[in-house]
Amino acid sequence: MPDVPVVVGGPHPSFMYQEALDNGADIVVIGEGELTLLELVNTLEKHGMDKEELKKVKGLAFREDGRVRLTPPRPIILNLDTLPWPARHLLPMDKYTLFNKPIRIAHVMASRGCPYGCMYCTTSYFWGRKVRFRSARNVAGEIEYLYDKYKVKYVVFADDELLINRRFVREYIKEMKERGLDLPFACGARVDHLNKEIMKYLVDNNCVTIYVGVESASQETIDKIGKRITIDQVKRVFEWKREVGAYMVGSFILGFPWETLEDMENTIRFAVKLDPDYAQFTALTPYPGTPMFEYAKRHNLIEDWNWEHYTTIRPVMRGFKFTREQLGRMITRAYRKFYLRFSFIRRQIGNGNFLDLLKVLGREASRYLKEAVTYPIQWRIRR
Repeated sequence: MPDVPVVVGGPHPSFMYQEALDNGADIVVIGEGELTLLELVNTLEKHGMDKEELKKVKGLAFREDGRVRLTPPRPIILNLDTLPWPARHLLPMDKYTLFNKPIRIAHVMASRGCPYGCMYCTTSYFWGRKVRFRSARNVAGEIEYLYDKYKVKYVVFADDELLINRRFVREYIKEMKERGLDLPFACGARVDHLNKEIMKYLVDNNCVTIYVGVESASQETIDKIGKRITIDQVKRVFEWKREVGAYMVGSFILGFPWETLEDMENTIRFAVKLDPDYAQFTALTPYPGTPMFEYAKRHNLIEDWNWEHYTTIRPVMRGFKFTREQLGRMITRAYRKFYLRFSFIRRQIGNGNFLDLLKVLGREASRYLKEAVTYPIQWRIRR
């Protein structure tokens, strides 16, 4: 279909537009795509691939006479309520379940943007530093529609930082109650945006999971990555968690370039000591568009350039004092030390979650082992 333009967008092509154009794309939509794509489709319908007309559309990259052309950037969308809800009728909604049980889950985004700019995260660089929230009424309306249409029973807010706007959270809970919908929900929050009062309010209003990014046990590392939180804040939040009965997931990153194996071991010990209900351990992954990607390139740390491997499970870069293989073993060690504790297993048995958790961990372990076996072989072949 040589006459059909191939258009790509999203975080990766936005930052790696030249690579996308070198690999089959005719046009790249850079940044937020809704308005740009709509204008682009209208232009293509009227003028085809006329380059002079394409230049009038903000937020594009394409080739002209062999050279990459960038049109002026498109301003961010300030009023997110003007956007339609996601086209979920195009998705297999029955696949979005909890522990493979017939409990329908809806993933919803109430906001875009993050002001913090952590060096490993793309959010601030793709959505921008300005935080924009939809109205609580708009979000509650979407969830009510999902409840009626797809029998959704559980809402996961995919926002990077929902608690940056407590007013929205309170208005959302009020809206849901007025609609007679008291659906349990999960959300992410920074530890510096949490206190005992707001945590109790969330627990009392059906927030069943709070996801927090701890990242490291080292204050020096936290400062280097621009996280702008403190270890003391982390400790206090987990003390409040136990006092108010909150259910919390902690996220931890291993493999910052300057770390030693002992530093990673300290983070694992810290995770065990904090004792969140669940813990996520990931290998630092240098995503394009982030300062970490530029740092890793500058120091020649990236050893695997296959983007399919950038899963945060498979290490793709070495550090100054550790190899990829060592990092992979530390990830395995972290999961083993956290999840094979007698106290954790006893708690899961008491909650009735042990068998379900065992299935999930078994599936993840199988996937990880498959990657752990194949990538050293591929690496040796390339060497």
